[in-house]
This record gives sequence, structure tokens and C-alpha cells, in this order.
Amino acid sequence: MNTTKVAPRVRSGSSRQADPEAAVRELAAAINQPDAALVIVFFSSHFDLDRLGEALKSQFGTTPLIGCTTAGEIGPAGYLDGSLSGVSFHRDDLCFEVALLEGLSNFDFRSGQRFAHNLKEKLRQRAPALAPGNSFAFMLIDGLCQREEAVARAFHDGLSGVALVGGSAGDDLAFKETKVLYGGRFVSDAALLLLATMPFPLMVFKTQHFVSTDERLVVTEAIPEKRIVVEINGCPAAEEYARVVGSSIDQLNSMVFAAHPVLVRIGNADFVRSIQTMNADGSLTFYCAIDEGIIFRVAQGVDMINNLETALEDVVKRIGSPALILGCDCILRQLESKQRGLRERIGVLMANRQVVGFSTYGEQYCGMHINQTFTGIAIGSGSHA
Repeated sequence: MNTTKVAPRVRSGSSRQADPEAAVRELAAAINQPDAALVIVFFSSHFDLDRLGEALKSQFGTTPLIGCTTAGEIGPAGYLDGSLSGVSFHRDDLCFEVALLEGLSNFDFRSGQRFAHNLKEKLRQRAPALAPGNSFAFMLIDGLCQREEAVARAFHDGLSGVALVGGSAGDDLAFKETKVLYGGRFVSDAALLLLATMPFPLMVFKTQHFVSTDERLVVTEAIPEKRIVVEINGCPAAEEYARVVGSSIDQLNSMVFAAHPVLVRIGNADFVRSIQTMNADGSLTFYCAIDEGIIFRVAQGVDMINNLETALEDVVKRIGSPALILGCDCILRQLESKQRGLRERIGVLMANRQVVGFSTYGEQYCGMHINQTFTGIAIGSGSHA
């Protein structure tokens, strides 16, 4: 691997073409490069995946290719919908291993740890200098498998210090089927793990634009295996949630849930737990694991623009202007930004800092599965502009 600190050769692009073959041709024209080591793509579930897969194989040949379905894409023009976005890495700039773990419905924690540990050892054989400071791990997982917490924790433990960031695949808010792409296959009930080392400044980070209030919500009845909260504070969950956020049950929808998530305090930090849907019986289904006895703190939003600007400025301060940020952005953040008329401005912020990624059904960060958060892997370009 080249160890001189020149700018990494990464190329990014996107296509809004509805036809899968046309979309892939347009993307390939933007990101194809000689001696590409890896291509990562993020694509709308509206595409015919059989045709998309054939087109990707035709354009990128034997270059390793990974990706997932989305709830929206992020490319050089910012937020996108119904599109295809992606990035390629030059082989002299990236040393990596990637593997697929299937059968998450029967996930075994220790097997997940071994899976990640073995991947790390395999990469260490090719890159003996592999260390937390020069490496990162990126996971993509079926966003409807409801195993993200266990898989993220197992991968985190097995990686022993390598920072893990990832996202849960989406299907444009249909909540029917999400898939990851690996080895030319579109797979559900699976997660893929990319472990890489690069001779450039690297940084993983997260940001959320919510702080806790004094209002408490206690989960008094739940169905944990389905992520369903039946009762809050001894009352029907939707009814009590609506009362607390100043809404009515018939007004509850994805926009309200995006604007009013709840927080769980772990140690001295707050992590967002977001509601996916209200069910016919008045219960609430969450994007993250829940259990009886959990105490939620009602969240209060802060300025989305300022929050993201601050996070991205911190990246520049620490590693210089990024050549690429692989970004996982909760779909609820995009919905809120649209509702507040901020979507375009946030998209511009992302585009200006070279974000490529997707809108997720949940984010993973250092062993945790979270919601309504932006998580990123930043790769420095050597510039401090």
C-alpha cells in the first residue's frame, strides 16, 4: 500500500435515472477508475433489483461491490430520492476485507464476535500495521431484521478497538423488505462488514440534534422481541405519547415521530430512540430495542443546521478537509428537514463536505444501534481548506 500522504483517490457520483441500466451507466461514468479496489453503492428499493444487479456486474466487472437498499440516497448533490449513489476507492489507497453474515434471525452473539475477529485477523495478515488509528469498520444490515443491537455489539467486541459505523438498509418507508448487496446477491436477513485500513487521516463521528427534558416516560408494558411498546406510564402507549408531545392520536404520523423522539440515557450520554409506526391497537413500534422498565426522556430539538455544521467543522479541525465522508443518516432526520424546509440546506452542507451515503432505518456507532443520528466515517484529503 502507498504510504505517502497524497490525497486519496476516491470518486463519487449519483444518478437520478429511473431506468436501472441508465442509472448504472451514469454512476459508472462518474466513479469508474483504473485499478479500483472497491465500489460501494446505495440504491432506491424502487429499482428492479435483478436488472440493477446485471447492470452493476456489466459496468464494474470483477471489482468487489457492496451496498444496500435505502430510504433515500446521499450523493454529490446532497439528498436524493429514487436514485443511485456510490463511491470507488483506488487499490493503492485501501486495504480491506469484507464478508457477509447471513441468517440473522438465528443470530448467535459469540459467532458474531468470531466473525468480526476473524475478519480482523485476516486483514492483519495483509496489513500488519493495522491499528485503531489507521482503520475503520463499516456495517450494512437488513433494516427490518430487528437484530441490529446484538449484531453491532458483537461486531464491536470482535473488532477489539477498531471503530465501527454503519446503517440499517431501508425500503423507502414501505417497511416490507430491505436488502444488502454482496457478491452480486441482494440478501435479506443478513449483514455485511467491511474492515479497512488507509494511509490517510481517519475519523468516525456522530451527531444528533436533540437534548433531554425533565419529562419522563416509563415503559410499563412491552413486547421486546417485536420492539413494541404497549403501555407508557400505565396508559396506552400512543395515547400517553400524544398527550406528552401535545398532539392527538389521529395526528400521529412519521412527521410527528421525527419531530418528537425520546432519549435513553446510557452512562452520561443520551441516545435517541425513535418511533417507527403507531399500530391499530394503540401500541407503538420502535426502530430500536425496547423493554419494560426503560425510562425514556422526552427529547427537545435544537437547530439542525447549526448542529450538523458544528459536527462537520470538527471533522475539518481534526483531520482536515475530507476527501470523503461515508454517511448514515436516519430517515427521520430527512423527514424532519423536509417538514421544516431545511432539506436543501442540509443537502448542500453534506455535499460541501463530500458526504456519500444513505437515509437509514437506524444507525450503528461503536457497538450501539441508535436512531435519528448522523454517523460518519471521514477520510482526510490532506487539505485544511
